[in-house]
Amino acid sequence: MRNRRLPLWMLVPLLLAVAIASVSCGTTYPRRDPTGEPFPTVTGTSLAGTELQLPAAGNGAPLLLLVGYEQEAQFDLDRWLLGLDATGWRVRTFEVPTLPGLFPRLLAGTIDGGMRRGIPAEDWASVVTVYGDAAAIAAFTGNDDGLTGRVLLLDGAGKVVFFHDRGFSVGSLQRLQQALAALPAR
Repeated sequence: MRNRRLPLWMLVPLLLAVAIASVSCGTTYPRRDPTGEPFPTVTGTSLAGTELQLPAAGNGAPLLLLVGYEQEAQFDLDRWLLGLDATGWRVRTFEVPTLPGLFPRLLAGTIDGGMRRGIPAEDWASVVTVYGDAAAIAAFTGNDDGLTGRVLLLDGAGKVVFFHDRGFSVGSLQRLQQALAALPAR
């Protein structure tokens, strides 16, 4: 029987690919409710190409962040957006695809390009992808079970006054509206 070893020139790229993949996998953080805590300062870039710092982009006003860790969370976030639109929501809102790890950072252009193909250009400014600071958000809300979005309403100081991570429901939308109504008038 013939010896079936891989030649060294084939083994090195394979080992390098495995090493990069293992280093680039983001850490999984347990889900947690950060209500009452200040949102971490992070930098992201809108699909329109503008660099934004969150929560400072709220300019002292309430800000709603719809955070997604996996592409499958888009279904949940779309339901939130439809519900918000149906209620006449007027608070600045960002969808925040949050992709921790080296591998997503290396593919940021490809990932953002894919999102642009599926999102109308007029909405690109409200989608802010976070790569480099993504671990800070993941640790803040938890990113295990990334199938549901994380919905965070921040007050004008950047503190979380509403948090939800169990999927859209009419009741959760009503609680979000109540949390907004309870904020002092600006």
